[in-house]
Amino acid sequence: MTRAETFRYVGLEVDDDALRGHYELDGRHFVEVVSFEGTGPLRRPALVAVAELWYLVAGLSYYKAGAARHVDLGDTPAGAHGRALLDAALHEGLGEYAYRNNLNLDDVVVEGGRDATSYRPTIDEARVLVPFGGGIDSVVTVESLGHLERALFVVSPASGRFAPLEDTAAVTGLEIVRATRQLDPQILRGDDNFFNGHVPVTAMVTLLAAVAALASGRGAVAMSNEHSASSANLRWRDQDVNHQWSKSWSAEMLIADALSERVGPEFVVASFLRDRSELWVAQQFARLSAYHDVFRSCNRAFNQRPGERAAHWCGTCDKCLFINLILAPFIERDQLRRIFRSEPIADPRLDATLRSLVGLGIQHKPFECVGDPDESAVALRAVSQSTPWHDVIRLAELARLTSPDRDFEELLQPQGPSRVPAHWLR
Repeated sequence: MTRAETFRYVGLEVDDDALRGHYELDGRHFVEVVSFEGTGPLRRPALVAVAELWYLVAGLSYYKAGAARHVDLGDTPAGAHGRALLDAALHEGLGEYAYRNNLNLDDVVVEGGRDATSYRPTIDEARVLVPFGGGIDSVVTVESLGHLERALFVVSPASGRFAPLEDTAAVTGLEIVRATRQLDPQILRGDDNFFNGHVPVTAMVTLLAAVAALASGRGAVAMSNEHSASSANLRWRDQDVNHQWSKSWSAEMLIADALSERVGPEFVVASFLRDRSELWVAQQFARLSAYHDVFRSCNRAFNQRPGERAAHWCGTCDKCLFINLILAPFIERDQLRRIFRSEPIADPRLDATLRSLVGLGIQHKPFECVGDPDESAVALRAVSQSTPWHDVIRLAELARLTSPDRDFEELLQPQGPSRVPAHWLR
């Protein structure tokens, strides 16, 4: 396929309850619409300023169709930190996309744009909005912040809400602030001349959550991105390729700086789980039995097409295997089997993926939201030494081949830096 020449930011429209981002790729027009429920009016200067950041990053969903060599921001307010965020999102957030399509994006020239205006909106730091995906991480964040006034932020596609997410959200009993994201039909339909691949969706959701939080007077967005989200999948062309770049520490800092440039440092966007391992999250979630029968992390349950969504855990995808693995040290085997309706870690057909998860595969860590190899290896060792799993001999055999740098107890302690404010902690 041939790369496009120019990708243009045509303009952002902000209505009382919706954002419309307009883009052009070599003259081909795209529009994305995001509609909000449960917020105040969006057409306020500080909210528009934050929506402009979303508009910059959301453009990558359309830029990717052509991998244009020139990006024209037009008169879009960018600001120094907004530009830094966009540059990182383009080069690092599209790292997996570039790798899969064998594209070198180092030649991309970004032009145009103007300075961003700074505002100081009225916010309440004790009121927190939590982006909620229905998995173990966002559940743990919500339950850990029970001493604050919380609401959930849920993003759904125009094709309809996700049943497992909705069922899990209902268990919290909390208010839900919603956004419905309508991608341009041309992207959903596809085109033989389009490049395709992963984009930094979590960064887009984070910025939409910031819009929603400010629109409802809240002073913070609590993300649920663990320490291992910063761990790269592989090294390619002298650059780390990280499927979870937009959940990484680097992305969190860039987003925080870009937001501070526009609405001041008092408004906080940080990951509550930043200094925590996936193993710690699994330990906490295992104690929250009310969620065990409703949560779902299987990606096949979240297909854009409702008719193709799995009705329960598929038991064979990378995500099913990983979640099964990290919960196994903390949830009884019989109960875990009831949750998943299968035993992914005991399935010999998944051996190659399990090897990749624990750092023994011939391929890199899967391009999924999974923990780093140390976490998976430590979980595997714990399971293999557990009496209920002794009949699965291959788990012990595989565990003996691993050599993690950290042990079980170490992974249950804080890992690295965090920007979590003191009042979020009990």
